[in-house]
Amino acid sequence: METRDIVIIGGGPAGLAAAIAAYDAGCSDVVVLERDTLLGGILNQCIHNGFGLHTFKEELTGPEYAARYVACAEELGVECRLGSMVVDVSSDRCVTVVNPERGLYSIQAKAVVLAMGCRERPRGALNIPGFRPAGIFSAGTAQRLVNIEGQMPGRKVVILGSGDIGLIMARRMTLEGAQVACVAEIMPYSGGLKRNIVQCLDDFGIPLLLSHTVSRIEGKKRVEAVWVSEVDDQLRPIPGTEVRYPCDTLLLSVGLLPENELSREAGVELSPITRGPVVDDSLQTNVEGIFACGNVLHVHDLVDYVSQEAAVAGESAARFVLDQVQESDSTQICLCAEGGVRYTVPTRVCPSRMPDKLTIRFRVANVYRDTFVSMYVGEDRVLHRRKRVMAPGEMEEVVLKKSDVLARPDTSSITITLEGE
Repeated sequence: METRDIVIIGGGPAGLAAAIAAYDAGCSDVVVLERDTLLGGILNQCIHNGFGLHTFKEELTGPEYAARYVACAEELGVECRLGSMVVDVSSDRCVTVVNPERGLYSIQAKAVVLAMGCRERPRGALNIPGFRPAGIFSAGTAQRLVNIEGQMPGRKVVILGSGDIGLIMARRMTLEGAQVACVAEIMPYSGGLKRNIVQCLDDFGIPLLLSHTVSRIEGKKRVEAVWVSEVDDQLRPIPGTEVRYPCDTLLLSVGLLPENELSREAGVELSPITRGPVVDDSLQTNVEGIFACGNVLHVHDLVDYVSQEAAVAGESAARFVLDQVQESDSTQICLCAEGGVRYTVPTRVCPSRMPDKLTIRFRVANVYRDTFVSMYVGEDRVLHRRKRVMAPGEMEEVVLKKSDVLARPDTSSITITLEGE
């Protein structure tokens, strides 16, 4: 059995950033396992710009952003094994891998970083009446077909779901000559970034139908039309509101799910809200020595935040391997999400180990206007910041100061909540 200090599962932006951070923290015995034949993950098919504004202070395409991290990893000499599929991770950090050259083999790791990313929710989860004709694609699959394979999924398109991939593909299909009839969203608000609504729909005159869903699909061999209906407060189609849209293609952009099958096998506790691991301020899971970052932890809207988060996971894994984690780190304080805050990452902090300023990321449950984000350490409010607009499609963040926690040694919980004033 091979033995390595750190094994990173996933060679996308999260895995590469974690590997670089671990190397910079003094742990050079790092191996990245990537099942694809290229590093970079999903960024390779995201040829639009808008990446890197926070990290590099310039606007890059997805492949350009990925290339910078690939170049940095190569310069440091980080070992990256392509075409390597991880099939199992045990609670004692034994990683089982299969690839064409070596077959099935195992790596015993001192620390493991989970960076497997996420996948799209399929049609089967939607229960749309009708047959199963050709012409129904997830938005990510259509993106790969157009941007990498050079194939057009169709010419008359309806998009269900207003996630960022769906919005971007509305523009992409239009630029390639397709007619996008509408984007239907079952919720009363969009699931994507405001800038994508403006740049991908408004600029091209594509209507966004909020509180609408596809209620029926016509066609047996190929999609011929879809029926779009309004929905009520219970998200059920309202009879009599159906509108028929002739089309040959239906793209689904109905949510992303973290790829956590390996996490479950390792005994990692998962959040019922994010469906990603429950982690502390070092991004360590409940299984000692296993860390998580990126979209496998919770779905991000900006890759810059993925890189920042992954760097924390990589550095923390290196500290764990180099025995820099002290026993006093076992004391933890729970982070509670209340009053419209759906979840927080992390969900617990170790006061003796946390950085002087800890970034806590979260999403809200609805659209809120002129609302205050408040943070309480015990009973004391240490942050009260007004936000003009908050929406579920955009991640929010607050900064927790270590000094505020240490000044209240008897604190048992830290609360992030929304308040009217």
